[in-house]
Amino acid sequence: MLEGDIHPDYADVASTLIRQIPAHNHAGCAACVYHRGRKVVDIWGGTRDSAGNPWVEDTTAPSFSTTKGVISTLMHILVDQGKADYDDPIAEHWPEFGARGKDRITIRQAMCHEAGLYRVSEMVSNPQEMLDWQHMLNVVADAEPAHQPGEGSGYHALTYGWVMGGLIEAIGGKTLEAVLQEELVDPLGLDGMFIGMPHNELYRRAELINGVSRPAADREGWQANLAEWTESMLEMVGVRLAEFRSALQPFNEDFDWNSEAVVQAKIPAANGQFTARSLARMYAMIAGGGEIDGVRLLSQERVRQLSVIQNRGRDRVLFLPMNWRLGYHRAFTFGVSAPNAFGHYGYGGSGAFCDPSRQLAVALTLNSGAGTPTGDSRMLRIARASIKAVDRLRQ
Repeated sequence: MLEGDIHPDYADVASTLIRQIPAHNHAGCAACVYHRGRKVVDIWGGTRDSAGNPWVEDTTAPSFSTTKGVISTLMHILVDQGKADYDDPIAEHWPEFGARGKDRITIRQAMCHEAGLYRVSEMVSNPQEMLDWQHMLNVVADAEPAHQPGEGSGYHALTYGWVMGGLIEAIGGKTLEAVLQEELVDPLGLDGMFIGMPHNELYRRAELINGVSRPAADREGWQANLAEWTESMLEMVGVRLAEFRSALQPFNEDFDWNSEAVVQAKIPAANGQFTARSLARMYAMIAGGGEIDGVRLLSQERVRQLSVIQNRGRDRVLFLPMNWRLGYHRAFTFGVSAPNAFGHYGYGGSGAFCDPSRQLAVALTLNSGAGTPTGDSRMLRIARASIKAVDRLRQ
């Protein structure tokens, strides 16, 4: 059922992936693992679309919030080049961003989700607006923070991409696509890493099985009363579902993530198209202290800085302590301890992370589309199998 290569010591990763391929619909996935700078797992299987075409070596998959880890890494590269500092106000590089009291919001605050700019449902009236890059840059530049910046984190589920993407363009002096290609893709020789997929690459993409975001269904009678009572009870313990909806549900009409218009748009917090191989290699560079195969993109000191936990409180949107680093959250796992691991997972189950203490990098891409805003159990199981394999070798 699987193709590719795997070192025998990591056989459990393959058996875990096999169990994750749905038997009764057209779905597939890919996993890649690096250890000590060496690729030890590179496997894939299943189907990539409703026509039943097989998942092949160069298939890319829409990876939702896993994209945030990529643009965060790109930002770190620019900082390491001396083009910015984490404590710079964003408006210093992007003057328009300083509107409505945002002139003091720093790059650091934005990267650890403390800017208060997560309420996308208040910024757009129609989800189709998200396809217009310049429009969305103008929207976030003109937005007003939901709370005092720096006072706790609130997951910028969609807006993170426009805040960081606009900043990267302002600092890099080029389009986001050009900066990504020149500073990350080309130096590492990545075979599939797109934010806004070129038309001539569309043939490679996997199709999401459940690829349409729909408006929330109307509730009436007892259902509405129960929902109101539930929300009021949750608010008593500090959980405000309204914040979750404001950050993640701007969909007042159907929005098809599989459409060519969406795949080719720039939505850098949500529509990255990646191979697991490219994600794993990027994180392997970080796990290796900023270098892989003789190519250094980050200094060792930069890697140390980006891995420092910035806040440990409960996130206002996700309701969990995410242990935000600069653009990454803690790597969630099942049954193993990985306190030094970080990366980013996404809706639909994709994810990628590194653990510098183990010199480990792991990535999973798929197209079966389900779960929470930061994925589901599939990435956690791949993480567990990979970590256990490494730990057995260290004994």
